[in-house]
Amino acid sequence: MPELPEVETVRRGLVPVMEGNVIAQALVNRPDLRWPFPDNMATRLTGQPVLRLRRRSKYILADLESGESLLIHLGMSGRMLVSGDPLGHFVHDHPAPEKHDHVVLNMNTGARITFNDPRRFGAMDLMPTDSAEQHPLLASLGPEPLGNAFSESHLVAALQGRNTPIKSALLDQKIVAGLGNIYVCEALFRAGIHPARKARRISAKRIAALVPIIRDVLSEAIDAGGSSLRDFRQADGELGYFQHRFDVYGREGEPCRTPGCSDTVRRIVQSGRSSFYCPTCQR
Repeated sequence: MPELPEVETVRRGLVPVMEGNVIAQALVNRPDLRWPFPDNMATRLTGQPVLRLRRRSKYILADLESGESLLIHLGMSGRMLVSGDPLGHFVHDHPAPEKHDHVVLNMNTGARITFNDPRRFGAMDLMPTDSAEQHPLLASLGPEPLGNAFSESHLVAALQGRNTPIKSALLDQKIVAGLGNIYVCEALFRAGIHPARKARRISAKRIAALVPIIRDVLSEAIDAGGSSLRDFRQADGELGYFQHRFDVYGREGEPCRTPGCSDTVRRIVQSGRSSFYCPTCQR
């Protein structure tokens, strides 16, 4: 599933096509994805200027002039692909319709944005913009890891006394929003913390040091266009490249990249997810 860097990469790709432009025609080709689409979604989107495109955790929010916001979740295999942009940001002509093109937004500029989702685990919804943070998918989210609210004091307080493994704690969206399996593995490697270590057994100093490390990992991944493992594509159809810089994720049995370390990357399963780590460098 796309994590924060992949979603932010898609958002940035959509900004020049959507922000300040009008959805001239919205086409909704099925009644649902993971959940039913809102009533009359195509009608409510058609003719609406897009005022702003923002991200909350792993969700993209398009604020419309109508006072509603379109929530977009990519799910496991969802793609937002742009074609026919007359401003020159994208060079792709409009492709022939495909089986899994579930929502199509034709912009007034001639650009087209197609939401394609073969597995149909994605989602779209419409909600009042002024109460978007109370939407069931957003209401319980913690602070953004790249925002000011995600501070050293916040993380230390949130993890104090928790008997859960640090890997699981960092995946808890109530503690910090948008982190997923890939980037938690990478951040814990850089911090030298074993993914199975209980959060309460890690000193406040080491917990605090995780905050800038998490920010660095996410920022580097965004700069690289995210990580393409299976289905992820940027809005222009290109792959992300951060997967070529993974230190541990997906590298089971390969040499640790820490200079002077002769150990190999190991894998354990935690709560049904693979955790990758170096047993020498992470304690």
